[in-house]
Amino acid sequence: MNNPLKIVFAGTPEFAALHLQALIDSEHDVIAVYSQPDRPAGRGKKLQASSVKKLALKYSIPIFQPQSLKTEEAQLDLAELQADIMIVVAYGLILPSSILGTPKLGCLNVHGSLLPKWRGAAPIQRSIWAGDSETGVTIMQMDEGLDTGAMLFKQSLAITKQDTSDSLYQKLAEIGPKALIETLNALTKLQPQIQDNELATYAKKLSKEEAKINWDLPAEQLERNIRAFNPWPVAFFSINDSNIKVYSSDVVKNENPDIPAGQIIHADKKGILVTTGNQSLLLTTLQLPGKKPMPAADVLNGRADWFAVGVSLI
Repeated sequence: MNNPLKIVFAGTPEFAALHLQALIDSEHDVIAVYSQPDRPAGRGKKLQASSVKKLALKYSIPIFQPQSLKTEEAQLDLAELQADIMIVVAYGLILPSSILGTPKLGCLNVHGSLLPKWRGAAPIQRSIWAGDSETGVTIMQMDEGLDTGAMLFKQSLAITKQDTSDSLYQKLAEIGPKALIETLNALTKLQPQIQDNELATYAKKLSKEEAKINWDLPAEQLERNIRAFNPWPVAFFSINDSNIKVYSSDVVKNENPDIPAGQIIHADKKGILVTTGNQSLLLTTLQLPGKKPMPAADVLNGRADWFAVGVSLI
């Protein structure tokens, strides 16, 4: 490998903390950590440190939590560290050009997609939503664009028909840190590859509004939405003034194509079968208000009247 690097790490959630741990365990030297300011959380709205900050505290690594990196003070703080390189993983703050150019070797980012596909905030979710067969991580040199920098290393990963955003997140959290260390250890040998902007797609943020099930959509799309929106914001529909969350489903051939979308055509221990814009959707795991997610059979034991054949969910 190259000589050990003096690294400044910037990240916030658990996904980033896993990458920080890999760096700490490597022969490189993490000289400082940047993370978002503590945020109110929980019922008491007490200030909570990020996963990255907690890990940095465990190893007594100096921590910086600026509200912005655009101030002169923040830029001087980074310059004084005299880092070789800055690693950015799900940090959450924009890095201005003055910051990008401060470390000797610039700034690298770990992104949860095979760039240039799915630039932006929700690449893991959008890959499932779109029905992609694979995803992965890309280690890239950061520039002022949104995930537009030259690529140094890619590691691909198959997306299964059972993957949710949560399971895919866990898989990427395993390969990402390894890819990062491999990139750093071969940094002087890697040839940056410019992204083809014509192949770029944008992974916009998810919203609770988008999670509301539109029964006019094809069943295949709705099944992917349900997996993509698990664990947040979770797909849902409304019945009797209550929002019912859906955690799993299966596409079923529609034997009654003339029945309007959104109508229950069957309900038993296997699930609740609902017509859609194309085929039908069997809802297999649901969550009633105030309850935990449960199999459809348990839902029907308590609320069979809500899900009777002929009931419309629109």
